[in-house]
Amino acid sequence: MDLRDDVTKVQRLLTKGMRAVRARRAVRAALALRPPVPDGTVEVAVYFTDGPENLYQLDQWFEPLRRLHERHHVTVLSRHWETTQALLGTCPVPVHHAPDIDGVEAFLRRQPVRAVLYVNQNQANFSAMRFADPAHVFICHGESDKDYMSSNQLKAYDRVFIAGTAARERILRKLIGFEESHLIEVGRPQVDVDYPAPPLPRDGRTVVLFAPTWEGDRASMRYSSVESHGPALVRSLLATGRHRVIYRPHPRTGIVLRSTKAAHDEIVRLIEAANKADASAGHVVDTSGGFGWQLSVSDVAVMDISAVAYDWLATAKPLLVTQPAEPRAQLPESGLVRELDLFTAADAARAASVVDAAVTQPDESHAALVRRYFGDTTPGASMARFLDACDDVIRERSAALAARAARLTDGRE
Repeated sequence: MDLRDDVTKVQRLLTKGMRAVRARRAVRAALALRPPVPDGTVEVAVYFTDGPENLYQLDQWFEPLRRLHERHHVTVLSRHWETTQALLGTCPVPVHHAPDIDGVEAFLRRQPVRAVLYVNQNQANFSAMRFADPAHVFICHGESDKDYMSSNQLKAYDRVFIAGTAARERILRKLIGFEESHLIEVGRPQVDVDYPAPPLPRDGRTVVLFAPTWEGDRASMRYSSVESHGPALVRSLLATGRHRVIYRPHPRTGIVLRSTKAAHDEIVRLIEAANKADASAGHVVDTSGGFGWQLSVSDVAVMDISAVAYDWLATAKPLLVTQPAEPRAQLPESGLVRELDLFTAADAARAASVVDAAVTQPDESHAALVRRYFGDTTPGASMARFLDACDDVIRERSAALAARAARLTDGRE
C-alpha cells in the first residue's frame, strides 16, 4: 500500500511538472504577442499566488475589477504559470506574470501602485506585504460567518473591505486590538453584475439551486452536504416532475475525501439519468464557468455554511442552509446559521416538500437579515460603494506618500 501511494505521488508530481512546463511555454508565447504593461501606469495590483484550482476566488471579481480599471489602471499579478495561462484567456484587465518575488519587486519598482488587493489569505501573500508604499487591502472572495472571515490575519492589512454590519460585528467581537477604522463596508458588488445564463425551459417548474461547499481540509471545517444530504435531496427533487435542479458543487469537492467524491459522482449520475428519461427536464450539472447566473434563474437555494449562501441571501429569495453532519464541524457562535432553522440530513429525503414550503411561506425576517449582512442592496449600490472605497484608498495613500516625500525633501526624516 505504501509503495503504491509513493508511486502515485511521484506520478502526480511528474504530471504537475509537465503541466507547468507546457503552461510556461504557452504563457511566454502569449505574452510575446502582447504589448507589456506600460511602466508608470498601474495604480492597483491584484496579487494572486494560487494555482488554477482556486481561480474561482478571483474570477468572481472580474467585473468589479473591469469597472475599477476604467478609473484606475488595474493589473493582476500572477505567480503561477497555469493560473497566468488561464487568466490571459479570461481576465478583463491586464495580467502580469511574476514567477518569483524578484519579479514582483521589479514590477512594483516600475509602477506607481497605490493599492494591492488580495482575495484570499494565502500565506504567500505576505511575501508582497513587505512593500510599504502601497496600501494592502483584503477584499476576500465572499461573505460568510466562517472563522476565516474574522481571522487575526486581518490585522496585517491596511484596509479590509467587508460586506456590512454583520461582518463588522463579527470581527470586532472576536479580534482583540483590531483597529475598527480599517474596516470599509462595500456590500457585495458581484450582485450588481448581469451574468449571461444558459437557456432553460420556461415551464413553471420550481428551479432549485443546490450549491454545496467542499469537504474542507479538516473536520472542524467540514460543512459540506454533498455526502450527507446530496443523493437523497436530489432524488427527492428529481422524482416530482415539478422541480428543476441546478447542481453547482464547489470546485474542490472530493479532493480530500473519497466518500465525498463518490457522493458527487452519484449526484451527477442521478441528474444525467433524469435528463435522459425526460428530455424536457432541463436539470443542470454546473461544474464549469463562473458563478452568478444561477442567482437570477433559481427560485430557491439549498446551500451549506459558505460564501455562496450569503450571495444568495441578497437576492431576497428563499434559502435553506444545511446542518453539517460532521459532529466536529465548528458552527459560528453567531450569524446566519444561528438565525435560520437549519436543514438536516434526516430531512433530505423529503427535500421536495421542504423546498415547496420555503417557497410558499417566505420568512418575514429575511429582509432584515439582508440589511444586516449587505446594507443597501439597491441595484448598483454595492458596485458604487466598492469603486468609491477604492478611490478613497488610492487617494489617501497618494497623499501619504506625497507627505512623506515632502518630509524627506525638507530633511525632517
